[in-house]
Amino acid sequence: MNKKVSGNRNFRTGLFMAFISIVMLSCDPNRVFEENVHIKGSAWNLNDPVIVETEIFDTVSPLMVYFNIRHNNDYRYSNLYLFVDTYFPNDTHRRDTIECMLADPSGKWYGKGLGDIREIRILVMNRVVFPMAGMYRFQLQQAMRVDDLEGIEDVGIRIEKMQE
Repeated sequence: MNKKVSGNRNFRTGLFMAFISIVMLSCDPNRVFEENVHIKGSAWNLNDPVIVETEIFDTVSPLMVYFNIRHNNDYRYSNLYLFVDTYFPNDTHRRDTIECMLADPSGKWYGKGLGDIREIRILVMNRVVFPMAGMYRFQLQQAMRVDDLEGIEDVGIRIEKMQE
């Protein structure tokens, strides 16, 4: 067999395997919405909230809401306080203060990761039913009493269906 035919076959096989891997990894039947926002310079400024918007259509099914936090080893705390403003489609809003635990009492990080980066998904609303259909805006602001919170890489929200 000539090398050109063999090389093309290997390339096509590799391309096909890459495509199958991407399709398999992207299948996430429970995910309704997910968006993560990169924190520039890994330093989350007190006056620079993360804003995420999504349209909610289902006002019947209970959903799970998670915060996604990616941090590096420069993060100095075992927790993260957030001010969370939820803006509803009818122009009302609600503010909550939420504590996210990132490490156990001995200092071992929760979540998963390799090297210097850790990822954690924190359940913040269990079995929530959104009261009305429409556009929701979530504004997350770090509330750690420092101007620039070092070590935060990304912050985001994930909404998913309850597993049956």
